[in-house]
Amino acid sequence: MTRTGRSKKVILAEPRGFCAGVRRAILIVEEALTKYGPPVYVRKEIVHNQHVVRSLRQRGAVFVESEEEVPEGAVCIFSAHGVSPAVRANATRRELTVIDATCPLVAKVHQEARRHARDGKTILLIGHANHEEVEGTFGHAPDRTIIVDSVETAQNLTLAPDATVGYLTQTTLSLDETSDIVDALNARFPAMAGPAKGDICYASQNRQNAVKAIAARSDLILVVGSTNSSNSIRMVEVARNTGAAAHLVPEVADLREEWLRDVSVVGVSAGASAPEILVEQLLDRLAEHGFRDLELEQTAVENVVFGLPSSLTNGESAHAS
Repeated sequence: MTRTGRSKKVILAEPRGFCAGVRRAILIVEEALTKYGPPVYVRKEIVHNQHVVRSLRQRGAVFVESEEEVPEGAVCIFSAHGVSPAVRANATRRELTVIDATCPLVAKVHQEARRHARDGKTILLIGHANHEEVEGTFGHAPDRTIIVDSVETAQNLTLAPDATVGYLTQTTLSLDETSDIVDALNARFPAMAGPAKGDICYASQNRQNAVKAIAARSDLILVVGSTNSSNSIRMVEVARNTGAAAHLVPEVADLREEWLRDVSVVGVSAGASAPEILVEQLLDRLAEHGFRDLELEQTAVENVVFGLPSSLTNGESAHAS
């Protein structure tokens, strides 16, 4: 008998898992392998999920840390997180056949960075300095960009209150955390410019909202996602901030039995780079522990689709479905 006397069940969040940008990036690698044959080189992890990387590696994708590791003239795919202009220039110098899998929502942030720099603004980039997306965005205006990773950093900036500034954000952050930082910056710089719509992507917003919804009715939240997946980690933080116990589960083997002790209701979701097969494996394992009742909680409907680069479609339109 559980602590509450209730039967054991799982509340499954919807939406969860792959977003349109991740689907597009993975399909780009698959289509490149079909068109060019292996090996196809991918700069960094195409998306932050070890299961996905292993699967593509088995099919002939070679993951490298730098475009410098790609043989001259070979096919090089830029990851969904985007790259700096310096990386693009270096790839051109080395005559690489570049296929760009940058998420269109990240590309929009790059465009905003260039516009702020053109207009003479100092760019306050909210995000984590060691994340690949932030490295790419920073590289679009390195002389004009300051990375702001916390409210404390925002409060301690040495810029004058009347400085001409604009802010951008990493797309995979927590809405609540980002809002606090933006408020701190607005208090310092009342005339600060910002994006017409927030930079945090629709998928991150939707998954965080869904986690909040299921956390309110769950004893435990499990988020499927890799340890280097920013949006997955933010989902765990969002759940914990609601007062729920929450853990990241990179793969089913990482589920710890003691987490389930005295638990009646487990909420399950998955980060935007986590494949559904990992969710299914987790649900099977939870069923083995008595959590056989399954309830779906849908908080949004996603129908966004991003097309593939023309270099992979011979000019014809194609979709990452």
